[in-house]
Amino acid sequence: MDLINAILEQILNGLRTGSIYALIALGYTMVYGIAKMINFAHGDIIMVGAYALYVFVGVLKINPVLAAILTIAVCALLGITIEKVAYKPLRNAQPLAVLITAIGMSYLLQNVALLIFKATPIPFGSIIKVPSVKIGALNISGLTIVTLVVTTISMILLTLFINKTKMGRAMRAVSEDKGAAELMGINVNQTISMTFAIGSALAAVAGILYISQYESLLPTLGALPGIKAFVAAVLGGIGSIPGAMLGGIILGIIESMSKAYISTQLADAIVFGVLVIVLLVRPSGLLGKMKIEKV
Repeated sequence: MDLINAILEQILNGLRTGSIYALIALGYTMVYGIAKMINFAHGDIIMVGAYALYVFVGVLKINPVLAAILTIAVCALLGITIEKVAYKPLRNAQPLAVLITAIGMSYLLQNVALLIFKATPIPFGSIIKVPSVKIGALNISGLTIVTLVVTTISMILLTLFINKTKMGRAMRAVSEDKGAAELMGINVNQTISMTFAIGSALAAVAGILYISQYESLLPTLGALPGIKAFVAAVLGGIGSIPGAMLGGIILGIIESMSKAYISTQLADAIVFGVLVIVLLVRPSGLLGKMKIEKV
C-alpha cells in the first residue's frame, strides 16, 4: 500500500509539472500550426510573467488575483510586440533566419531581466493559498489541485475558442492556407498577432504556476521548461493542440517517475531519450498528421 501511495504521489507530481509544460507547449504548437514558425523565445515569456507577478505582488502590493490578470495582459502584449518586431518581417524568410532571430530575442529578454533584477535569485512565495486535500493516505497539495484545474479549464476554453468563434475559424483557415484565407477576407496579420497573444497569455499562466511551485526568480528560469515544453509539443505532434496537452502530461509523468525511481541526474536524459524513440517510430508525433510529399 505504501508503494502504491508513493507511485500515485509521483504521478500527481508528474501531472502538475506536465500541466505546466502543456500550457507552454500550447503556445509553441499554436504559433507553428498557424504561422509555421517556432518561437524559441516562448520559454522566456514564462520568465517575464514570473517577474511581472513579483513586481505586481511583491513590490506594488496589488491583490494577487488582479496581479495575475495584469501579468497575463503584460505577457499577451509582449507576445504581440515580439511578433510585430521580430517575426513579421521574417514570415517568408529561411528557417535558419527565423531560428537565429528567435534565439536572439530569447537572449535579449534574459539580459533585460538580468539588467533590471540582477543575477541573484529572488525568493518569492506562492500566491496560491489553497489547502491540501487528503484522500486516504494520499495527500494532494493545493498547488497540484489548482494547477490541474487551471490547465483543464484553459484547454477547454482554448478548444471552444478555436472551434466555435469567428477568430478561431480564421486561425484554422490561416493554418490551412494563408493565401486562400486572405482571398476570403481574413486579416492574416491580425490572426497571427492574436495567436501570439493567446500563446503568450498561456505562457503567463504557466509562469504563475511555475513560480508558485519553485518560489525563486532567475532571469534564466524559463529556459529549461521552455525547451521541455517544445519537446512536449513535438512529442504530441507539433501543430496539434490535443497533442501538446498529451505530450506535456506524458513528459511530466516520465520526468517525475525517473527522478523518483531511477536518477535525478538522468531524468532529463531519459525524457529526451523517449522523444528520440517516439520520433524514430512516429516522426509526426503521437497525434500529429503524417504528410505525404508529392514529387
